[in-house]
Amino acid sequence: MASRISTHPDICNGKPVIAGTRIPVHTILAFLGEGDSLEDVLEEYPTLSREDIYACMQFAAQVMAHHYEVQKIA
Repeated sequence: MASRISTHPDICNGKPVIAGTRIPVHTILAFLGEGDSLEDVLEEYPTLSREDIYACMQFAAQVMAHHYEVQKIA
């Protein structure tokens, strides 16, 4: 996963992206969260591979493993 997800302060304001692209991890996760299939995402982003999408999911799992919690913003 480490080679597929990258961050750089000059790319998407430092948000995690799929390496070599400007496609943020959160964009791919949002598609999946809305019910799109892997095939749908690959059709929308033909330069990506299944492994890129799996890396996004693994990245999210690692972030959540740090016991972050979601709070309502007032």
